[in-house]
Amino acid sequence: MYTAKGQMDRNALIKQYQPLVRRLAHHMMAKLPASVEVDDLIQVGLIGLSDALTRYESAQGVQFETFATQRIRGAMLDELRENDWMSRGSRKSQKDIETAMRKLEHQLGRSPAESEIAKELGMSLGDYQSLLGKVRGTQLVYLEDMSRRNEDDDTFLDRHVADTDADPLNMLRDQRIRAALVAAIKGLPEREQHIMSMYYEQDMNLKEIAAVLDVTESRVCQLHSQSIARLRAKMRTH
Repeated sequence: MYTAKGQMDRNALIKQYQPLVRRLAHHMMAKLPASVEVDDLIQVGLIGLSDALTRYESAQGVQFETFATQRIRGAMLDELRENDWMSRGSRKSQKDIETAMRKLEHQLGRSPAESEIAKELGMSLGDYQSLLGKVRGTQLVYLEDMSRRNEDDDTFLDRHVADTDADPLNMLRDQRIRAALVAAIKGLPEREQHIMSMYYEQDMNLKEIAAVLDVTESRVCQLHSQSIARLRAKMRTH
């Protein structure tokens, strides 16, 4: 979009790409703790969009939406890194859940049910489900995490975003890891497989998935966190 003088119409472009900012923010929320406000992410994302408009050059051969998406996500991640939103307590909760899952799967020879995981953790089903909602941002399957041992010395985003040498896409090129991840996904309970497919393959947000499954958005968040925890527990052996 250009003005009568042949210059980019920034206001029109910002308005056009606002839905992209909102979509990226809502998609990222499934990976973040409940303390993060989606409106805050949207505001930071709009700053990233404005920065993209300033820096974009069509001669680079990259479509603007692709370029803007990178700048918007980068702005959101920078904000999260600066605020270091993942607490040490959340990391411990993540590890406790994964440890319980590994132990039960070894004992039972199958994926444990929610009630069994809750019992192993010594808490009620309701408390366990509440915990899943709280630690949702700590449980993404970043494959570089499997080759890093000193987890508590770094912030979550530094370990999982800033390390370009351990980029997840590069590691997925390892056929052994790829095969193990595919097998782990196939081993998820059917409902959780469905959620993973909608979220990661169909790029649906939690609200959209909740509408399909006829459950609450918070319930989808819990199941998403649980499925990711199952995958992390399985993949750590690789």
